[in-house]
Amino acid sequence: MKKSINHHINNLPAIAVLIALIGFSGLSSPKAQAQQVDFGADMVNRYVWRGLDFGNAASIQPGIEFSQGGFTVGTWASYAMSPVSAGASELDLYASYNFGAVSIGLTDYYFPNAGVGFFDFSDDGGAHILEPSLSFNGTENIPITLYAAINAYNDPDNSIYIEAGVPFSVQETDLQLFAGFVPAESAYYATTKAAVTNIGLSVQKELTITENFSLPLFSSYILNPYSETSFLVFGFSL
Repeated sequence: MKKSINHHINNLPAIAVLIALIGFSGLSSPKAQAQQVDFGADMVNRYVWRGLDFGNAASIQPGIEFSQGGFTVGTWASYAMSPVSAGASELDLYASYNFGAVSIGLTDYYFPNAGVGFFDFSDDGGAHILEPSLSFNGTENIPITLYAAINAYNDPDNSIYIEAGVPFSVQETDLQLFAGFVPAESAYYATTKAAVTNIGLSVQKELTITENFSLPLFSSYILNPYSETSFLVFGFSL
């Protein structure tokens, strides 16, 4: 994908660190009680991301997130459970700011088992891929979601991904139809041309266990028309 932001943006790792520091600096402020801290983990039968299979293995996906006002900073990971060798390991850092229905974000993708050290921030095969993104989260009058992201650092193709979704509900179940595509050739998304890589339906529901505890369940049917593969993913959150 040659239409790009210049991928030689040498200060992007510093920007990512700065954003994280700004987010964590609020922990010692007098308004710390206004912050929200979330942590937990998802258990999934398979890790499928944007229509790509990250190994035929069940995975555990922990996360920690801090938020205050419209600002959020966090970390998320995915680790294959069994067989470990079949799945990818991933450990990401991210930050975002919400302006009502619109959000901007930056994600640092890091793959521990890729054979590159964490502190290798080079833009030619280094350990980190930086992806700024822009999303529209929908409103009452415009009930759709839109998401666009570009690999702006350490991806020669500067790969772009764009996705649209239509959320709706049936009784107490939340659903969303979605479709995502890559608008040009991308080694990152395993395409040789513009392609639709991710269409499907996701479902979420709370399973009541006791009066004070419920278990969030989710499932997605995912079709990648370009690679002619499909997946049925199921998971729950703790």
